[in-house]
Amino acid sequence: QVQLVESGGGLVQAGGSLRLSCAASGRTFSSYAMGWFRQAPGKERKFVAGIGWSGGSSYYADSVKGRFTISRDNAKNTVYLQMNSLKPEDTAVYYCAATARANPGALVWEFDYWGQGTQATVSS
Repeated sequence: QVQLVESGGGLVQAGGSLRLSCAASGRTFSSYAMGWFRQAPGKERKFVAGIGWSGGSSYYADSVKGRFTISRDNAKNTVYLQMNSLKPEDTAVYYCAATARANPGALVWEFDYWGQGTQATVSS
């Protein structure tokens, strides 16, 4: 099992940046593919970005391509989401997730472990 704790959310103006972190417990962090999802009030949880075990592969939702970057540091058991050029529509609770699947996609059910979420609010 793995436990996930997100941090780094906050309030920022449109055009600004935030860096989210997700710290994972356990000695097998490098065995998990990781993802970031977000959920706006009254809406379903949606995929934002994913990264493979080694960090060599990553993929993004079209809505964040070119603005967000996912990365991981397996020595620190941490995955990051750098968010630049933020827009009001990026406002949401952001969740970190982990899966032992070899090639996860962008679906919520493909991820087995979830953090509690961190709020990111972008003002116009």
